[in-house]
Amino acid sequence: MFINIHSSWQNVLSDEFDKPYFEQLVSFVKGEFVTKKCYPKESEIFAAFDHCPYDKVKVVIIGQDPYHGFGQANGLCFSVNDDMPFPPSLSNIFKEIQTDVAQPFPLTGNLARWADQGVLLLNATLTVRESEAGSHQNKGWETFTDAVIQKISDEKENVVFLLWGGFAKKKGAKIDRNKHYVLETGHPSPLSANRGLWFGNQHFTKTNNYLKSLGKEPIVW
Repeated sequence: MFINIHSSWQNVLSDEFDKPYFEQLVSFVKGEFVTKKCYPKESEIFAAFDHCPYDKVKVVIIGQDPYHGFGQANGLCFSVNDDMPFPPSLSNIFKEIQTDVAQPFPLTGNLARWADQGVLLLNATLTVRESEAGSHQNKGWETFTDAVIQKISDEKENVVFLLWGGFAKKKGAKIDRNKHYVLETGHPSPLSANRGLWFGNQHFTKTNNYLKSLGKEPIVW
């Protein structure tokens, strides 16, 4: 149930699934879903991997926690389900896209359309209790997602990593920058954006220019 992940990732991450920490994590998460209201729904815990198979990864965006409000989280970082209001950080992402690549504000905050083009939208922690931000941190998810980032860094080349804010920069500290294109800026949250640390970063243009330089399809943001 909890390791129902795309077969390409099953092969890459099989060693992690056999480790004691992961068995303990699965036990914890199963217990939480039985006794508490948690997000995203169980079938979407590994949505980031299901939408973006390992061999298709071109870009990685690192988030922190799933949204913990009703109906928001869908397993993709910064993304919300269709018909949900845009959280402030997501609105600021779309504002930057509007300025950077002249793309109009989208009708939906569901970023599955990015993931399907090869953008791995990876939260550090893949589950959360309703209305309790950070409630599933330090239970093993961070170890797992560190391993995911390390695998991509070690075994792939020319991946774009977008590290937004201090947490993501720390999470991506071990990425091999000789093999990959790493872009860093402030977090898109209002606190950071209003201090001038987000807008004008042009990460979306820079990402696409890099992909085009490699002969790869750019992302339609």
